[in-house]
Amino acid sequence: MGQAIYMLACRLFPICRSITGKGVRDTIRIMRDYIDVECREVPSGTRVFDWTIPDEWTVRDAYVKDSSGRKVIDFSASNLHLMSYSIPVRRVMPLAELKTHIYTLPAQPDLIPYKTAYYTDAWGFCMAHREFLKLRDDVYDVVIDTKKRPGHLVYGEYLHAGASKKEVLLYAHICHPSLANDNCSGLALLTCLAAYMKATSTYYSYRFIFAPGTIGSLAWLANNEHRLSDIAHGLVLSCIGDGAVPNYKRSRRGNTMIDRIAACTRCGDEGIPLTIKDFSPYGYDERQFCSPGFDLPVGLLQRSAFGTFPEYHTSADNLDFIRPEHLGTSFRMVKDMIDALEGNWTPLNLSPKGEPQLSKYGLFSVIGGHKINSDRTLAYLWVLNLSDGHNSLLDISERSKMPFSEIAAAAAALQEVGLIANLGFTEQ
Repeated sequence: MGQAIYMLACRLFPICRSITGKGVRDTIRIMRDYIDVECREVPSGTRVFDWTIPDEWTVRDAYVKDSSGRKVIDFSASNLHLMSYSIPVRRVMPLAELKTHIYTLPAQPDLIPYKTAYYTDAWGFCMAHREFLKLRDDVYDVVIDTKKRPGHLVYGEYLHAGASKKEVLLYAHICHPSLANDNCSGLALLTCLAAYMKATSTYYSYRFIFAPGTIGSLAWLANNEHRLSDIAHGLVLSCIGDGAVPNYKRSRRGNTMIDRIAACTRCGDEGIPLTIKDFSPYGYDERQFCSPGFDLPVGLLQRSAFGTFPEYHTSADNLDFIRPEHLGTSFRMVKDMIDALEGNWTPLNLSPKGEPQLSKYGLFSVIGGHKINSDRTLAYLWVLNLSDGHNSLLDISERSKMPFSEIAAAAAALQEVGLIANLGFTEQ
């Protein structure tokens, strides 16, 4: 699965995406090779709460040539070279004027930064600072072949229908150009997850949203405000393809089921706990879903947290930075969280007077005296002890500080041998 997600990320990586335009449509078109994602359009000028859908931006080419005709900046070499939403320019200018429109990272002199000008009329180029220092005192031919005109903001939406009308919202932003971790990784992982789930039956319905950051989530919220009460749980995914210890940011409420499940989730074969952080109003689109007027139960899942890794919003966030093995463990982590949503039931101990003799049921070695018992044995004991008909599997996972997946596996084994009964599915 990790390799499949990585290959999709490779297909998405070269596309020049912004908050509107051809790049978003091209990305959704590729996703349709995997799932029947619907393309939703919101016209320019539409009010979405305090924001307005901007004009659609089209880019054909952009470059800077010196007097010898050599391209010193070339959009075709990297779409990060052009500041997103730059207005059209066709001028000859001296170096002093050109410099006022060039963005670099002096502290990371070999990297191209990522810059945007979504809601203003401005233009600019981005380049490596080391190359910037090589620019000669010359006159430069500056060409930005772009256009802003009324059109549409586009986002993708896919619904996996479950038995219940209650929904789990799964969201990834689709507005960044060639940045692999932020967020080709999230787009590819959720697309492959949706494709994987096509063959599964679920209790919850799962709504996958692929939309431009901020303005896209606001547009979706404005179009769906009448049925937000159906959103039972939610997760925003970004920066999910590198090898860092995963980070989870709680919802604004701080104690929702998805928040609790994240704290009981482990990553990789090593069983690494997620780093859990309290909600803050700075970040990705979880801050829109968790704004006080909505206060939806939506958290943010990442590997490296936004803004904390040196590759963030630079040309170093490339396909070498994300790896199939990390995408694979991230997929399993998200799947474990979904399994917890789907599989949280309340057990009842049918042999509550003392511990049952587990070896008699094939659940413990007939040879005793071990210095350390296995995690599975410990999970059996926790499940049996807390199966008083009042604790769900998630409650037991929290109390025992053991992964939900381990508690669920132990409960299934105990139920199979008749030591516990299932009192029913627990939604909250």
